Amino acid sequence: MKKVVISVGGSVLVPTLESHHLSAWVSALRDIVKDYSVFCVCGGGGEARRYISVCRSLGIDEGTADELGIMVTRINAFLLISALGDLAYPSVVTSYCEAKEAALHGKIVVMGGVTPGQTTDAVSAVLAEEVRADLLVNATAVDAIYSADPRKDSSAERYSTITPTDLIRIIMKERMGAGSNMIVDLVAAKIVERSRIPFAVMDGRKPEDIVLALRNGNFNGTLVAERPEKVFPL
Repeated sequence: MKKVVISVGGSVLVPTLESHHLSAWVSALRDIVKDYSVFCVCGGGGEARRYISVCRSLGIDEGTADELGIMVTRINAFLLISALGDLAYPSVVTSYCEAKEAALHGKIVVMGGVTPGQTTDAVSAVLAEEVRADLLVNATAVDAIYSADPRKDSSAERYSTITPTDLIRIIMKERMGAGSNMIVDLVAAKIVERSRIPFAVMDGRKPEDIVLALRNGNFNGTLVAERPEKVFPL
């Protein structure tokens, strides 16, 4: 059975407790797990940023703020596990080794952050490498990768396919500008490059899109791969 690692951004899974997309993700994951071995990495989203902001206002160090952010990602992960019921491994795994062991039970494996200073983008990329995934998906609040931030630059080019080297070049270009906000971090991009695992960036507000891509090859996002024509359907 092929393996899929999905990084679900907190900003799309649980933007706020009053507004979330948990039901839609449960429905999509229920379909995907019928044919694939599935791992999910949950981000912290707006709630994590609120806690981290309070830490900073109190003069708390960044490492401790990161630890608090990790706790929030794990709360989001546990919320998803609870919503998935019997489809999911019943506890939030906290290391890559635990994730591999949990996968032996044939359930969806869900985790949050792991290490201070490391984003859940990077966690999902390392996890994909460790479990030898066939596909890594980044479900985010933007529908694709662009040459620049489309919210700031109306001329930004939207990419349907790029290579891992192209991805790193785009990220490095954006990092040069103050206040840049790339949807994929540099650590994750470099791990994608070295692992050669196909990497799909999609609109996480439409989780049904990944089901269509896996089953029918109908993908609407950016596919990062050396040979993108060989990826979908998976």
